[in-house]
Amino acid sequence: MKMFIIKEFLQIFRDKRSMVILFGIPVVQVLLFGFALKTDMKNVDIAIFDQSKDVYSQELIHKIISSEYFNLAANLSCTNDIESIFKKGGVREVIVFGPKFGENLIKNNHANIQLITDASDPNSANIVYNYTQAIIYGYLTNLNQAAEKPATIKVISQMRYNKELKSVFMFVPGIITIVLMLVSAMMTSISITREKELGTMEILLVSPVKPWQIIIGKVVPYVILSFLSALIIYFISYFVFGMPFSGSLVLLLAVSLLFIIQALSLGVFISTVSKTQQVAMLLSMFALLLPTILLSGFIFPIKNMPIVLQWASHLMPPKWFVIIIKNIIIKGNGFAIVWKEILILLAYTLLFIGLSIKKFKVRLE
Repeated sequence: MKMFIIKEFLQIFRDKRSMVILFGIPVVQVLLFGFALKTDMKNVDIAIFDQSKDVYSQELIHKIISSEYFNLAANLSCTNDIESIFKKGGVREVIVFGPKFGENLIKNNHANIQLITDASDPNSANIVYNYTQAIIYGYLTNLNQAAEKPATIKVISQMRYNKELKSVFMFVPGIITIVLMLVSAMMTSISITREKELGTMEILLVSPVKPWQIIIGKVVPYVILSFLSALIIYFISYFVFGMPFSGSLVLLLAVSLLFIIQALSLGVFISTVSKTQQVAMLLSMFALLLPTILLSGFIFPIKNMPIVLQWASHLMPPKWFVIIIKNIIIKGNGFAIVWKEILILLAYTLLFIGLSIKKFKVRLE
């Protein structure tokens, strides 16, 4: 019995993949959850449209941007700039000061401030709005301490792209990404490793069929089936959850097809480094599921994570797909806004296809 236990330990220690699953993945998961699960926000990019430009508006602006919560990304010169800066992305809120802000505040004891927030991510929009409102009321409290008659500031809120702050606007793009990523990658990796376990892969590898033909033959059926799955998801999102689909449907479907091919090519690559279906499934689930959820940015703000995780998020294809989906579906943006993210997905697709073909060539030698 003792020798059998020792033999089992030695067998586990010899298998590097088992060691990674036993120790590597749990450590990575703990670090990811520990650093990524933060609901607070810092260094949020905002824009200012100050039509008053008096002492009081400048004081309040300084108080807002000197806090740890906000960065001043732009000073706007007209109302038309508000829509364009939201379309470009990055800026989460625009603060608008009306004409004669200081005069109204001191002489009339009442002034208005408008907070226009990008609510495509409703949780972040609420947090950003509450932070700004707290700073404004803090400034007003200090101002009233030396005033004979207390002044008031009315905060007028406007939520762009999601007026009702529906959480479905945040979750649907993420769910679409997770489903397409996991289903496509997992099904392809399991399909090819199953061929290895059954012994039919060796027949394919010694046949005149070239590696790229094997890969295409394996991938094409799943491309079609995954694309049909994407259509079903979009259908449910629109008719059941009320997603707006403001942008080009053709562009959305084209990008979805590209992301599916990228996920499938990743699945093929996973299969080339997996000997069994079980290993392929574990790699697909644990190496893709948690990073996709935590580092794609659809739930937790990436900007609040440590710099290492921020750089790691750039390496995650789902992050770029989430950005594209939100821009097309919610904001109605076109190719001119998301072309960089599309090129990144295309580069990942070509990379994984190239690595998969290379690994197949090694097996042929």
